Amino acid sequence: MAIRGPRLEFAVGAFLLLALASLLVLAFASTNRQFGGGGDTYPLAARFSTLGQLRLQAPVRIGGVAVGRVAKIDLDPKRFDAVVTLDIDRRYQLPADTSAGIFTSGLLGESYIGLQPGGDPENLKPGEEIAYTQPAVDLIQLAGKYMFGGGGASAPADANSTSSPSPTETTP
Repeated sequence: MAIRGPRLEFAVGAFLLLALASLLVLAFASTNRQFGGGGDTYPLAARFSTLGQLRLQAPVRIGGVAVGRVAKIDLDPKRFDAVVTLDIDRRYQLPADTSAGIFTSGLLGESYIGLQPGGDPENLKPGEEIAYTQPAVDLIQLAGKYMFGGGGASAPADANSTSSPSPTETTP
């Protein structure tokens, strides 16, 4: 049996530490966490009637670029709307007429909030609410309507139309 030298033991130890560090980075990346304090952010609020699968720490994106995270999700006890608090990076000052919508990455991907900046010269101030929102689309409900014909009823016949009387009708 060969005697193991200190170089081999050091190399094995260094390899194990590198493997553990790689797993830690992978764990943080897969849970959408950021290293450090996450930078300097300011809060904005948005109301939605339906959240779908939106979760805490979900990304907030403009044109596919992450500009913030979902910090908090609450229910308004008076209006029964979901109130989502967004932490937006201070580098991005959003116009007052910015709109927000809940979207899904791919067919079964993660939900995120997409922002569409407007053209207002005034910017949203920390703590203000985004006025224009679009709720999440429920794909299962949409598919159910398509499959089972719940799209809408046919229009009733116009009373002033020139159709001939049915065989059961009598003419005066």
